[in-house]
Amino acid sequence: MLEELRREVLEANLLLVRWGLVIETFGNASGISRKEGLVVIKPSGVPYTTMEAEDLVVTDLGGQVVEGPLRPSSDLPTHLALYRAFHEIGGVAHTHSHYATAWAQSGVEIPALGTTHADHFYGPIPVTEALTPEEIAGEYETNTGKVIVRRFEKLDPMQVPAVLVRSHGPFCWGRTASEAAHVALLLEEVAHTAVYARMINPNASNIPQPLLDRHFLRKHGPGAYYGQQRPLAAIPH
Repeated sequence: MLEELRREVLEANLLLVRWGLVIETFGNASGISRKEGLVVIKPSGVPYTTMEAEDLVVTDLGGQVVEGPLRPSSDLPTHLALYRAFHEIGGVAHTHSHYATAWAQSGVEIPALGTTHADHFYGPIPVTEALTPEEIAGEYETNTGKVIVRRFEKLDPMQVPAVLVRSHGPFCWGRTASEAAHVALLLEEVAHTAVYARMINPNASNIPQPLLDRHFLRKHGPGAYYGQQRPLAAIPH
């Protein structure tokens, strides 16, 4: 079932390892088939070094396991909350990467200081409010998803495809599982750069709005012109 999506989700999980965004069995990536209404996600606690496509777990949007002998990631309810709320996304990645997690555990949003950030995120990376003791004691992972969704009530999740869960770590998303993993890599890079920028100049100001607009919209706006409009191999020499 969903063999192509299984392979993509496996590769997305392995990319998190390859890029140094996870250690041990931390983190997870998932993907969704909107047509089938099914999600493929990493199994809970299984080492990346031994994980294969058939180990991945298929569930419905209610969290019911449809296929797979292993338990799904404990973060599944958070992923499902994001899929239900953000209808354009097709993949989710969660890491405990060093710099993004440091911002999350400091409870501070990652400021948009320069063009590297602006190329990929249309503004600061938001941080969620803290979960209440009742939310933690109850359906914790589902409530983590809900607190993310609340944070995005006035934000476009496709313009800022990442969030810092306060005291926890980052969640990222994209149109595919592979794209979500790539966003996690970009997030770690801008988190890292922002730490050093603020160390060099604690009063470093946010990027001016016109420059933020120019860099983000040239890649992601309706008149985007960055990159090639067709594959390089198709361009005559």
